[in-house]
Amino acid sequence: MGLLERVRKQWFLIVIGLAITFAYLQPSVGMHGGPLRPEFTITYVAVSTIFLNSGLSLKTEELTSALMHVKLHMFVQIFTLGFFPTAVWFILKLLALTSINPWLLKGLQTVGCMPPPVSSAVILTKAVGGNEAAAIFNSAFGSFLILRRYSKDWLERKQPPFGVISSCVLLMIIYSTFCDTFSNPKINLDTFSLIIIVLLIFCLQLSFMFLTFIISTRKKSGFTAADTVAIIFCSTHKSLTLGIPLLKIVFSGYEHLSLISVPLLIYHPTQILLGGLLVGTMKSWMITRQKALKLTRQTKLPV
Repeated sequence: MGLLERVRKQWFLIVIGLAITFAYLQPSVGMHGGPLRPEFTITYVAVSTIFLNSGLSLKTEELTSALMHVKLHMFVQIFTLGFFPTAVWFILKLLALTSINPWLLKGLQTVGCMPPPVSSAVILTKAVGGNEAAAIFNSAFGSFLILRRYSKDWLERKQPPFGVISSCVLLMIIYSTFCDTFSNPKINLDTFSLIIIVLLIFCLQLSFMFLTFIISTRKKSGFTAADTVAIIFCSTHKSLTLGIPLLKIVFSGYEHLSLISVPLLIYHPTQILLGGLLVGTMKSWMITRQKALKLTRQTKLPV
């Protein structure tokens, strides 16, 4: 893959870096009360747009095929919205005794409560060949379903660029958030805290992916190899697209909002990186598992 192709595929992560850099160089543009007027354009227009866009982009009609797989859905939702935030809470209780920036820890706690993403979990599941319908269902269930059924025909005919719209609006929110950070001389992020949070997020994702793999591949689990792929990605991924606007709403007015959002901004590229690296391995494992199951069934057939 050439450099240009890599840049095209990872343009969003690159532009996030540029947005934070511009916010550092010229924070007065996007800070509260600045020319961008984020107290109106971001708080009301951008946040509303991103939720509406997410709801319209969900192909809810594809959820029907996955609706009856109740056991899988229960597992994903309990793990994502129950076990995940609880485990993170216990870990943070221990980390609170250290010198790590408390606002980063609060941000990591909010990451644990986020729903799975509509995009990356589904894309990675599809790339491996896993249960895509189940991935779509659980991503949507942890998110928002709204107006799509009333405008389905128009949306399919026009095919608006939902992904680009969400990414651009999200970049505005990130830029404005960091403008407020860099314009506030009281905020200080030490390198030690940042490194620890990065390592912790990396370890959390690997540990939870391994845990979901072990549980979902047990003989008594009843899950297929394709189900396991969907479970791993949906249970451990967190939504940046919905997460940033939620943080903007919940922590509106907090001068440390950008520090709270840092763990989510780290979690997002980490889950894409780890997921991308595991696609080949997961695909080989799933094909091998399916072949073994097929061979077992054939040997059990009566002669």
